[in-house]
Amino acid sequence: MPVVSVIIPTYNRGWAVRDAIDSVLDQDFSDYELIVIDDGSTDNTMQILDTYGERIVVLYQKNKGVSAARNRGIAAASGRFIAFLDSDDIWLPKKLSSQIDFFKSNPDALICQTGEIWIRNGVRVNPKHHHKKLSGRIFEPSLSLCLVSPSAVMMKRRLFKTAGLFDEELPACEDYDLWLRIARWCPIYLVDIPLVKKRGGHNDQLSRKWGLDKYRIESLTKILKSNLLSADQQRAAMNALKEKCSIYAGGCLKRGREDEAIHYLSILDHPFNFA
Repeated sequence: MPVVSVIIPTYNRGWAVRDAIDSVLDQDFSDYELIVIDDGSTDNTMQILDTYGERIVVLYQKNKGVSAARNRGIAAASGRFIAFLDSDDIWLPKKLSSQIDFFKSNPDALICQTGEIWIRNGVRVNPKHHHKKLSGRIFEPSLSLCLVSPSAVMMKRRLFKTAGLFDEELPACEDYDLWLRIARWCPIYLVDIPLVKKRGGHNDQLSRKWGLDKYRIESLTKILKSNLLSADQQRAAMNALKEKCSIYAGGCLKRGREDEAIHYLSILDHPFNFA
């Protein structure tokens, strides 16, 4: 069995997926399997994947979304560790070896991520201060925005038995949802070296779309209902819920979606009923 199972979900990313796959094949750590899940692509993705032969494992499915694709990869994985790579991102050659070295030095750790280089429309940009990645107990800072990147993560496969898989009902912010479920009880460590090129700015990037806070609100509601949070975590999550409802309702009003705005504004008055 390989030490690491690398999982790449892809959908109509023929323009990018080869770069992602090649960046895995170019790693200086070789004890891995590479599983690519084609989530019902209709472009030339299948033809590109076919050129790799037995160097990669390809799973095809009807379009079900990135959560279902990642979950299928997890189910098929045989490695002790799981590492994800989005099909529009790229790893630098020491990404896997650096994280394996971290786990060897920290055998009790269950999950870590690396630093990133941000590329927008082909130009390197500096992330804002509030995007700065932290290490260790990061539940409360992660409530406001997602501080963990799927392409930067490596985790022990057994962690999913406790935390659960990606929520396939969420069309976006599925990673925010999972990281909160993990971070409430498990330290998420940072290997503070930029080993991922995170490419953004393209039209099919989900994070560019307005309205994502709706799915973060849903995630916060779920974790508040779970009764698994400490008292301090419960208060922090409730404050984050109210803040996001206020912001999302304001956006709805600007777009003439008054009924939706009223619904989310009502949560501000009765957040415990909602959660």
